[in-house]
Amino acid sequence: MASDMMILGKRIKHFRISAGMTLEQLGDAVGVVPSQLSLIENGKREPKLSLLTSIASSLSVTVPELLSTEAPDRRSELEIELERLQQSELYTSLNLPAVRSTKGLTDDALEAIVGLHKEMERRARQSIATPEEARRANTELQAVMREKNNYLPELDQLAEDLVKRTGHESGALMHRTVAEMANLLGFELIFVDDLPSSARSVTDTANGRIYLPPASIPGGHGLRAMALQAMAHRVLGHEKPHTYAEFLKQRLEINYFAAACLMPRSRSVAFLQNAKKERNIAIEDFRDAFGVTHEAAALRFTNLATEHLGLRTHFLRVNQGEGIFRGYANDGLRIPADANGSIEGQVVCRKWPARVAFERTNRTNEFYQYTDTPGGTFWDSTQTGTGEKEVFSISVGVPFDDAKWFRGRDTDNREVSTCPNEACCKIPAEDLTQRWAGNAWPSARMHAHVLSPLPSGTFPGVDDNELFAFLERHANAGA
Repeated sequence: MASDMMILGKRIKHFRISAGMTLEQLGDAVGVVPSQLSLIENGKREPKLSLLTSIASSLSVTVPELLSTEAPDRRSELEIELERLQQSELYTSLNLPAVRSTKGLTDDALEAIVGLHKEMERRARQSIATPEEARRANTELQAVMREKNNYLPELDQLAEDLVKRTGHESGALMHRTVAEMANLLGFELIFVDDLPSSARSVTDTANGRIYLPPASIPGGHGLRAMALQAMAHRVLGHEKPHTYAEFLKQRLEINYFAAACLMPRSRSVAFLQNAKKERNIAIEDFRDAFGVTHEAAALRFTNLATEHLGLRTHFLRVNQGEGIFRGYANDGLRIPADANGSIEGQVVCRKWPARVAFERTNRTNEFYQYTDTPGGTFWDSTQTGTGEKEVFSISVGVPFDDAKWFRGRDTDNREVSTCPNEACCKIPAEDLTQRWAGNAWPSARMHAHVLSPLPSGTFPGVDDNELFAFLERHANAGA
C-alpha cells in the first residue's frame, strides 16, 4: 500500500540521517544510484528484499526495524499524514495545489496545515451525517425543545412584529399579505414550475427573489408556509449549516417562525384562552380560525399550551404502516423510543388512539379516546388524513385531569395499554402463533431513508448543479 511505502521510506531516511550518511554514501554502500534511493525514501518505489537487507546492514539496523509500521518521528508522521490527506477525494475536489513538505516548511507550519486538513475532513464527515448521527442530532434537539415546553418566545415576537407591519389584524393570513411581508424584507415572490427537485423553494439573495412552486396544498397553507420559511432564513440570520444538528435546528426554527406568522401568538392565545374558558378547546376550531392544516394547528397548540394555558400536552403524527413520523410530549406520556432515545419510526401501541383511528369507517370527524397506560390516563383527540404517499393520524392529548377543557371529553371510548409490555399488543394470539409460526416469510419493505446520508453540497440535501442552473436560468430571464 502507498502509506506503507511512505512509512518505509521515512524510516530508511530517518536511520540514514541518524547514521550521518548522505544519499550518495548509502548508494555506494548498497550499489544503487542516489536517485533510486531517493524514490524509495519518498515512497515512490518499493525496494526488493535483497536491497532492503543491504540497506539495513549498511545502517546498522535490522530489516524488521525498517519494516515497522510506525513513523520514525513526529515530522515523518506529519508528512505521511499530509500526503494521505492531500490524496483524499475531499481535497482533490477543491482543485487546489498540493503542499510539498520541503526542508523550508517548519514543523509548526506542517502541524497547522495537517490540523486544518483534519478539521476540514471532520466537518465533511459530520455534515454528510449517517442516519445514526442524524437521529442522534434530532433526538438531542427534541430534548432541548421539551425543556423549553416547545416554546420559542423570541421567534414568536419576530413573527408577530412582521405580521403587524403589514397591517394584518384578523382572519387567515392571505397570500397577498405574505407577499407584502416578503417585500418588507426586500424579496419578491415568484412562482415557477421548474424548481430543483431537491428544493421546496429557492431564494436568490442577489436579486431579491423567492421562487416557489405554482400549485399549493389544499387550503393554501402550503405556499404561504413555504414562502414564510424562506423568509425566516433572512429574518433569523441563518448561515450555511455545517452539521446535521445545525441543519435540523434551522429547519425547526423556520417551521416555527412560519407557524407563528400564520397563527400569531397574541391572537392565537386569545382564541385558545377563550376556548378554555368555555371548556371547548378543539384543534379543528383552531385550524379553521387561521386557515391552516390540522397538523400545523396541532403543533402550534403545543407551542402555546404550557406557557399560556397552563396545560401540559403531547402530539403524535403516526404514518400508517410506518410508525411515528413526529412526536412531542411534556405531560408524562411515554412515547416509544429506541435505545438511543429516537422516536422516529417506532411503532405505537395498537390500543392508542393514533392507531385505533385508522380502524374507523368514518374518518371525517375527530376521534376521541381515553387511554389507561402505566404512566397514567391520557385523553386524545385524533384526526386522520391522507398525504401524497401515506395515510396518517394527528393526535393531540393531555393527562386525564385536563380533559375537562376540551371538546370530546365526554367520549365513552376507552382502551387499556400496558405497552411497552409485549403482552399488550405485540405477541400474537396463541392459536395464530401455533398455526403460522415457521410458516410465514414476509419480504419486508425497506424505506429509502434508512441508508441515505445527508448529501453534502453547498447546502445540505440540495443538488448544487440543479440549484445553480435554476438560478442562472431565471436570472437571465429577468435580465
